[in-house]
Amino acid sequence: MEFSSEPIVEFANADILQDDLLVLRNISFKIFKGEFVYLIGRTGSGKSSLLRTLYADLPLKKGNAKVAGYDLRTIQKKQIPHLRRKIGIIFQDFQLLNDRTIADNLFFVMKATGWKDTNKMKARVSELMMRVGLATLSNKMPHQLSGGEQQRIVIARALINEPLILIADEPTGNLDPEVADGIMRLFKEINKSGTAILMATHNHQFIEKYPTRVLKIEQGEILDSSKIVFDITNPSV
Repeated sequence: MEFSSEPIVEFANADILQDDLLVLRNISFKIFKGEFVYLIGRTGSGKSSLLRTLYADLPLKKGNAKVAGYDLRTIQKKQIPHLRRKIGIIFQDFQLLNDRTIADNLFFVMKATGWKDTNKMKARVSELMMRVGLATLSNKMPHQLSGGEQQRIVIARALINEPLILIADEPTGNLDPEVADGIMRLFKEINKSGTAILMATHNHQFIEKYPTRVLKIEQGEILDSSKIVFDITNPSV
């Protein structure tokens, strides 16, 4: 697959900090349109801190980084919602609103990101529910869905504004292997349509079954499988 010459994500000599503690030092990497990239590393190695920096939940204080055209060193607080409309964020713990239907969960995000036309909103919900294979479940409550179905709704929510990249933090960590594989196949389908994906995972079976580029966090640095050979299936990571 050929990728756009303009990266969606570009870090150059950047330090990642959490609570003023240096987590990753002097990291540099790029992710282009249409790429699928795994992010691996030991628990506590800094994967989540890096992802949080990507969507401006943690500030970047040293080095340079751009995501979806936004400079993370100079981004203003009022610009962060605009950045997050260009990226989709998928968490392990779903974070659905349990007091409303699936459709209303999606409507809530739409309204928060500037959608106003009710007919267009309904059409988009129908389109997204079909895309994630849950076309008949719009009126269900979150607790009526299985874990795998809830994660598909989270993916639908992340796709609302046609993001340039999906950032997924252990999206299959709470799912059994068969369900997790179904979620992985859905990610691959989304990726084929041109959406870049950065997925943090401990599931090395995915990497073996669906091989692609890997970024590995090791001792505060990032190793890139496109530039250096390293063990990507070591179960200790």
